[in-house]
Amino acid sequence: MPEIWAGVDIGKEHHHCVVVDERGERLLSRRVFNDEPALLELIADVLALCEDVVWAVDTNHGGAALLIGLLLSHDQPMVYITGLAVHQASAAYRGQGKTDEKDAFVIADQARMRQDLGLLRPGDEIAVDLRTLTARRLDLVNDRTRQTNRLRAQLLEFFPALERALNLSKKGPVMLLTGYQTPAVIRRSGARRIGTWLKNRKVKNAAALAESAVEAARSQHTALPGETLAAAMVARIAKGVQALDQEIAELDALIEARFNDHQHATVIRSLPGMGTPLGAEFIAATGGDLEAFGTADRLASFAGLSPVPRDSGRVSGNMRRPRRYHRGLLRAFYLSAMASLRTCAASQAYYGRKRNEGKGHKQTLLALARRRANVLWAMLRDGECYEALPTVTTATYVRHWEVLYGLSRFESA
Repeated sequence: MPEIWAGVDIGKEHHHCVVVDERGERLLSRRVFNDEPALLELIADVLALCEDVVWAVDTNHGGAALLIGLLLSHDQPMVYITGLAVHQASAAYRGQGKTDEKDAFVIADQARMRQDLGLLRPGDEIAVDLRTLTARRLDLVNDRTRQTNRLRAQLLEFFPALERALNLSKKGPVMLLTGYQTPAVIRRSGARRIGTWLKNRKVKNAAALAESAVEAARSQHTALPGETLAAAMVARIAKGVQALDQEIAELDALIEARFNDHQHATVIRSLPGMGTPLGAEFIAATGGDLEAFGTADRLASFAGLSPVPRDSGRVSGNMRRPRRYHRGLLRAFYLSAMASLRTCAASQAYYGRKRNEGKGHKQTLLALARRRANVLWAMLRDGECYEALPTVTTATYVRHWEVLYGLSRFESA
């Protein structure tokens, strides 16, 4: 049992630290800059009060990274309290004002009273690297989606037939728009010249793509106002999409190399649907260490796959998705469940059984993701890769998973 608790309200330029004892009395209250000398001085002053201390923070990344790193180097135990929990708890304290000092006191006092807070584990170096790489990749993918939508909107203003004919999620049509944009230019160039131009740039099915563009150009002979400038903007946006594709490809190579260095990479990749990108997101979300979860149920709850009751009065059995869960981990499980339907017989059988029970597509995928969370946890617990039976039927696939991974039961989502 610790003797004092140090709550730190994290900020960008400075933090505020409040230390309380077992009665909730303040022993120290200080505003400290987010610099190493100032933070080291704070740690020394707190340890001078008592060496049996637990630190509590309301942010576990970003501006808190330096403080967390220094506390880890000093072997100091830390707990994490979400900002939402601090905000809700502050309403129970006296006064309606909100200051950094009050927030730090609430953090420290909540850490003193609550016994359900787990110790903060930032993860190993590989997990931290994968967290950085996957976050950057997700940003680039979102940027590419936005740029593609802008490209469609710009093209629709002066050449709607070409916008309908091209699938801009593929690289070939985007390459075409860097050189050809207007109906007149495409008609004048012809399918053969455009096809050769695309082929020289290693575009697949160049002839068919060129023919589709020429056919769209033949359906429009009117040059709309502003067409010249709009075409130049289309070419500029298309080149931007290509640059994003190149950076995403470079990040994919870095992610794959770093993911292969992790001790659980082979086991994670063996689960159908869980390839390198989603496996890297799984490690980035969990820190690469499942001992912090203890059970598969806690892992599923962290991913938002375990429904929680919302009962009141005579209403019972009202299950809803929890409000607090890791969105990235849920995304990894959901997309891997969707991908597993193409190759995994066990997933196909489970999906078919749930659909026959009347569940919708999304509900069934969430239930499948919940089941696969149990399987993946058991695989990592035993250090064994996934093994599929030659034929799996609806009546035997659950028993197969139970026997293979030593699970006594699977809870339905």
